[in-house]
Amino acid sequence: MNHVICDGKSIIPSKIVCVGRNYAEHIAELNNEVPEQMVLFVKPNSAISSVLRSYHQEPLHYEAELCFMVAGGGFSAVGLGLDLTKRQLQSELKAKGLPWERAKGFDGSALFSEFVSIAPNSQQLTFSLHVDGTLRQQGDIGLMLHKPDIIYREISEFMTLNDGDIVMTGTPKGVGVINAEEVFTLQLQSEGCTRIECRWQAQ
Repeated sequence: MNHVICDGKSIIPSKIVCVGRNYAEHIAELNNEVPEQMVLFVKPNSAISSVLRSYHQEPLHYEAELCFMVAGGGFSAVGLGLDLTKRQLQSELKAKGLPWERAKGFDGSALFSEFVSIAPNSQQLTFSLHVDGTLRQQGDIGLMLHKPDIIYREISEFMTLNDGDIVMTGTPKGVGVINAEEVFTLQLQSEGCTRIECRWQAQ
């Protein structure tokens, strides 16, 4: 089983629950409709990787996301993640009304920074993604259509969230193709201070 790091400790998530279409400008850039209900899908533990791949049966797209770890009946820690997507395959599946797992849940499709503990209901969280030093994505809780507390509540209505599980809260505008050798840098700011910085070079 794959693991992530939270406050210096190794944690094995049983699953990753992802929110789709949670930023209005990202919905627009992919020409999607604003959903009436929260869009949710799951990645298995085997999706977790520390290697950023640019290709897996087809070119991969990056999506930077604010992520939360579950403990004690709520979100107890925050981190950053990259949701890797087979965009061509996803478009084909959506056109046929089929599930997205083949395009979203493949091995190596989720990369995470270290997670750090947060106070309950923390709202002052912003994040950014730079690729080779150029800003590509920027987001914060204020831009989300569904806020973290609402996300936790809705998932919990039909699925048990176990301690250590990760929830990815959606991506802002600026998604794109991953090119080999590019350097991806994610940063998380809270109340003006950088809490997390992580970096991967695409292979």
